Amino acid sequence: MISNTFLILLKLIAGIISGSVSIISEAIHSSIDLIAAVIAYFAVKVSDNPPDSNHPYGHGKMENISGVVEALLIIVAAIWIIAEAVKRILGEEAVLGSLWLGSLVMIISAVVNWFVSRRLYRVARETGSLALEADALHLRTDVYTSAGVAAGLGLIILTGIKWFDPVIAILVALFILKESAELLSRSFRPLLDSSWSPEEINTLEKLLDEMGVRYHDLRTRKAGNYRFIDVHVEVPGKESVNAAHEYCDDIELKLMDLFENLNVTIHVEPG
Repeated sequence: MISNTFLILLKLIAGIISGSVSIISEAIHSSIDLIAAVIAYFAVKVSDNPPDSNHPYGHGKMENISGVVEALLIIVAAIWIIAEAVKRILGEEAVLGSLWLGSLVMIISAVVNWFVSRRLYRVARETGSLALEADALHLRTDVYTSAGVAAGLGLIILTGIKWFDPVIAILVALFILKESAELLSRSFRPLLDSSWSPEEINTLEKLLDEMGVRYHDLRTRKAGNYRFIDVHVEVPGKESVNAAHEYCDDIELKLMDLFENLNVTIHVEPG
C-alpha cells in the first residue's frame, strides 16, 4: 500500500507535467493496485479468522471474493484508459513535454514494483493465499506496463512521433485486460466449489496409491488458501473402530504434510 501510494503521486506529477496519456494511464493502474492492496489486506485478515457457528468451514472464500472484485476494478480501469487513448488519437495532437521525467518515473515504478511483487509472490506461495497472489500479479503487470511506457516515451524522444503515446496506453490497457480476465476466472472458480487443478489431483492420487489406500468418490475443493478433501476409504470389515480410526488419522497426517491448510473428511467403508 505504501509503495503504490508513492508511485501514484510520482506518476500523477510526471503525467501532468508531460501531458502523457500513457503515464496518466499508469497512474490509474497504480491507483487500482492500491485499492486492490487494501481489499487484499482486509480479505486476508478476514479469511484468517477461525471457523464459527455461521461459517463452520471458515472464511477462506473471502480471498476469492477479493480476487473477483480486484479483477472487475482493473477491467473498468482498462476500458477507461482505452477510451481516453482513442479520444487522444482522434482529437488534437497533444502537447508533450518533459518526457525524460516521465520515462525516469516509469523506470523507478518498474524497479519498485518488481521487488515488491517478488516478495508478495514468495509469501503467496508459502501461505497459499489467492489474495496475495492476485496482488502480486497486479504489481507484476505494472512492471511490464511501466517498462513499456518508458520504452514508448523513449521512442517519442528519439523520433518525435507523438501518437506512440496513446497507442502504448491502449497496449497497456489490453495487457491489463488479459491479466484481469485470467485472475477473474481463477478467483471465481472456487466460489463454485470447483475441484483442484489436474496436477494437484494427480499428486494427491499418487500419494494415496503409494500408501496403498483403497479409495473412491474422491472430491476436492478450495476456499482461499484453504483446501478440502472428502473421500471414501475401504478398510477390512473385521477391523475395530479403533484401528480404522488410527488408519484414517495416518492418512490425514501424511496428506497434511504434503498440502498446507488442508481439511480432510474420510468416510470409512468395509473393503
